[in-house]
Amino acid sequence: MWIVYILKCSDKTYYVGYTSNFDDRIARHERGEVHYTSVRLLVQLVHQSVFFDKYKALEFEKCLKSGSGRTFSKKHLL
Repeated sequence: MWIVYILKCSDKTYYVGYTSNFDDRIARHERGEVHYTSVRLLVQLVHQSVFFDKYKALEFEKCLKSGSGRTFSKKHLL
């Protein structure tokens, strides 16, 4: 199982990522071990999508990081 997630950072920016170990990855964000979010703590989970195919998760993550994907996420996910 793969999870694509969106975090809202303290500076009101968003971080999009994917993982197969959701609890560990979120804990790493909260401990400041992820470069982008380490200077933007506290982070808040605002969306997660579950995939059973790693490549579909990667495609969705890549889409959300594109211009049209950011527009989609603001309109439908956040």
